[in-house]
Amino acid sequence: MNKSSFTYKKSGVDISAADKFIRFISNISSKKKGKKKYKNIGGFGSLTDLPSNLKNPKIVACTDGVGTKIEIANKLNKFNTIGIDLVAMSVNDLIVQGAKPLFFLDYISINKIDLVKLKLIIKGIINGCKQSDCELVGGETAEMPGTYEKGKFDIAGFAVGVVDKDKILTKNKIKLNDLILAVPSSGLHSNGYSLIRYLLNKKKINIKKNKFLKSELLKPTKIYVKEVLGLINKNLINSCANITGGGLEDNIKRIIPENLVAEINLEKIKTYEIFRWLKKNNVSDKEMLKTFNCGVGFCLIVNPKNFEKTKKFFSTSFKPYVIGKISRGKNKIKLNGFIDWK
Repeated sequence: MNKSSFTYKKSGVDISAADKFIRFISNISSKKKGKKKYKNIGGFGSLTDLPSNLKNPKIVACTDGVGTKIEIANKLNKFNTIGIDLVAMSVNDLIVQGAKPLFFLDYISINKIDLVKLKLIIKGIINGCKQSDCELVGGETAEMPGTYEKGKFDIAGFAVGVVDKDKILTKNKIKLNDLILAVPSSGLHSNGYSLIRYLLNKKKINIKKNKFLKSELLKPTKIYVKEVLGLINKNLINSCANITGGGLEDNIKRIIPENLVAEINLEKIKTYEIFRWLKKNNVSDKEMLKTFNCGVGFCLIVNPKNFEKTKKFFSTSFKPYVIGKISRGKNKIKLNGFIDWK
């Protein structure tokens, strides 16, 4: 063989390593409980059935990533939770329209196939799918030398769900005097990490030596699928919002109809130590509210008579509580008071 011949492997792309990874995904997926009608991993496309109990099924699709939280994972060499984040970012959006997640696909682009790292990421994705009662049916892993620096990668996720037409959560279901409930987050979730990393760099904070930050920065995003779908099935909520980038203001106003306003009492918000830490490190109130969830991972809009019933669907750590109500107005959202950061 001519030693000077060109090969894909010499360019930095190892197809055999990618094949090993695909076999790993196929094997670990097949070990999960539940009979799978279709063997999707490794095929050209993925098949699924629509639930047979829906009268007028509608498909809902979402896509998202985890932003620069992956840089924290790289820094701490910990990759078993960001897969959960990836699933959460999409499925928590699906349920806002009342959809049950059916399946999930991932896209991973990386400088060079690292089986140890990728296996941990996939295990997290499968964990997230299990929490969401959906199936990982496929994806793409792209080895991209020259595009990413050594050790760098990015991930994206795609979720598809289904909802019966009469169960779709629309703006017109929100009524005057409905309560706005805050469902606690598990922490930072997956937003604001570019600001966090900027702060860490400017203040020269080594997170490897900071026990508090090590425990907080990679906490996985809470997945609200089972609780929210349970509420929808019992007709206990009128609408809901996933509190991600843009915070309470930007996300809640997306679901408010014309001539109504969501009045939020910020002093009611139960925040966490990680947000107090950010506030103490010179992040303004305005920036906190615009960038982070501040302790509120999800919001529910409910009829006051359903409030107590709603709480029963959540564990103690994630019990919803009242932070406002729906009033008449034209600005869609009004933030009153200030969060108590003490």
